[in-house]
Order: sequence, then structure tokens, then C-alpha cells
Amino acid sequence: MAGKAKAPEKSGTAVPDRVASRGQVEAFLDKVASLPVVKPAAERGRLIFALDATASREPTWDQACHLQGEMFEETASLGGLDVQLAWYRGFGEFQASDWSADARALLGRMAGVRCLGGKTQIRKVLKHAVRETGAARVNAVVFIGDCCEEKPDLLCDLAGQLGVLGVPVFVFHEGQDADARRVFEQIAQLSGGACCQFDAGSAQQLRDLLSAVAVYAAGGRAALEDFSKRRGGAVPQIARQVR
Repeated sequence: MAGKAKAPEKSGTAVPDRVASRGQVEAFLDKVASLPVVKPAAERGRLIFALDATASREPTWDQACHLQGEMFEETASLGGLDVQLAWYRGFGEFQASDWSADARALLGRMAGVRCLGGKTQIRKVLKHAVRETGAARVNAVVFIGDCCEEKPDLLCDLAGQLGVLGVPVFVFHEGQDADARRVFEQIAQLSGGACCQFDAGSAQQLRDLLSAVAVYAAGGRAALEDFSKRRGGAVPQIARQVR
């Protein structure tokens, strides 16, 4: 009597029920390629985002908070960006946050700040930037303000120091103060940055300009030039002025 036939032995490697089509593989690879590459902290760009938080800026403070978060969107594909918030207000108060690449945490920190009357302290912003880049490379400084109540020569000297260190200052001037405008333009020129004017009704313009600076800090001049060509609008103002 013949014995029972043996069942075929199973291979050690399972055979998938369905083989992905070439189109599915290509779609998957395209998706992977589109994901942002997050660089280690030591390689990410570093940007100081400084604001005048005196009483005159209160009407547009919330707008600045919101737009700051959008800077991260343009830098994700470049490997990300570390940002440090800095602000001054009241009687001699100046504060700076820890460095962070977490947009939500930074927005939460800014949301907790309320404007308080006082004189400008731009000198403290610039001195802080000099100290920070002495500890670790800072790629750019953003300053948003509407007036200047300090001696221009002291500010220009610090701006020149930042220029020597290779740290451009990008000044976004709110309002129509002509005296402040002249000082802000000199700070930008001496540091190798740019100065642009905006008003409370130009949220889109400020959004584009801030994104341009973030792109520069994360990817350098070449990334800024590419972003300028893609975005257009007010962005070429930044690209033309940067040394």
C-alpha cells in the first residue's frame, strides 16, 4: 500500500500575497523623496527673531506671533531651522528664549508676552546677537520695530561688528518714522542684511519677507535666490540687498 504523499515543505521566506506594481513603487519613492530632511542640530541654520514689544507695537503683536510660525514651513525642506526669540519692553526689560526648532513651543512663548510701554532697546538686541554668535554660529537676525530712541552711532558700531562676524540683520520697519528708517537702513547695510518697510495691512508681504530670511538662514544665498524666483512679490527686496 502506497504511503501518503508528503505535503510540500514551506520555504523559510514568506511569499507576499500581492506584489506592488511598478507605479506603486514609484509613488512610494516620490513620497519619500518629498519628505523634509531634518539635519542634526549642529548643522541647522540659527536665526534670532527679535521684536520691539513696547506699547506702540501692541496692535500688530498677535500678527507677528502668527507669521513667525509660518517661517518654519519654508525651511522644512532645507533641513529645518533653530530659532531664538528675543524681545524688549517696559523699563529696561530684555529677554531671550532657548534655541528651538519647535514652532509650536515658540508660538506658545510669544503668546505669553504682552506689550508694555518703554523706550527702545535695540542696542541690547544687537549686543545679544554678538554674544550668541561668539558661542555658536548665528546665520541671521530678524528685528521688527517701529521706532528708534537710541544713539545711531552706538547701534551702527554693533551692526558693523555683526557684519564682520558674518551675521546679517534683517530689519522690518513698521510705520512711517523717517528717522527710524534711516537708522534701520544703516544697521542693515553695515551688517550685510536688508531693511524693508511694512504696515499693519501688509500681512502677506511680511509673511513672504520673513520666510525669505528664514530660507536664507537655513540654506544660504543660493536658497534665497531660488526662493526669490519662485515667490516673487516683495521677496526680491531681500535678495537684492543681501551681500
